[in-house]
Amino acid sequence: MLLEEVYAGAPTVKSGRHLTTVNEFTDQSPALRPEVLAEAAGRMLALGDFDADKILVEEDKGAILGGALSLAAGLPLAVARWYTYDLGARSVSVPIDSEYFQGTLYVNGIEPGDRLTIVDDTISTGGTLLALIEAVQAAGARVGEVVVAVEKPENGGREKVAERFGITVKSVIRITVDERTGRAVVMS
Repeated sequence: MLLEEVYAGAPTVKSGRHLTTVNEFTDQSPALRPEVLAEAAGRMLALGDFDADKILVEEDKGAILGGALSLAAGLPLAVARWYTYDLGARSVSVPIDSEYFQGTLYVNGIEPGDRLTIVDDTISTGGTLLALIEAVQAAGARVGEVVVAVEKPENGGREKVAERFGITVKSVIRITVDERTGRAVVMS
């Protein structure tokens, strides 16, 4: 499968508090082939229910994947941004402490009563997903499911989301980083 090939042996760099892969899927290095994006989106659609009013993603790495899933599932796309607009529109801001970033996320496009499927490219420490779920709840909406393409289980993100919100994160593949070689290893 292409997603596993992208990650198998991918180089890693120190990013924030953890080693992270640099690869075609999440970093467009090399440029992201459409067949890799299509496979990831297709596998996520098959894994999740997508019984939702909207899909929610974060803009940095999730927006590319969210766009593909929005088109495939026929669901509107809401995007959490790293900056806000002062337009008087309804926006929910939440603190975020992720593997890569500490600061504030601004979530737009969520209305009270909405049921969301949250999608992301990767779960590592769970910081981004925790912030997104908090924002959904603050907006008076609810999370129906969380589906990610890649999980880095050694950083405990899945467990943090389950413990804090009772939500099981569904992941397509799991990877680990071999600190000895500095390369990613696909676990499943």
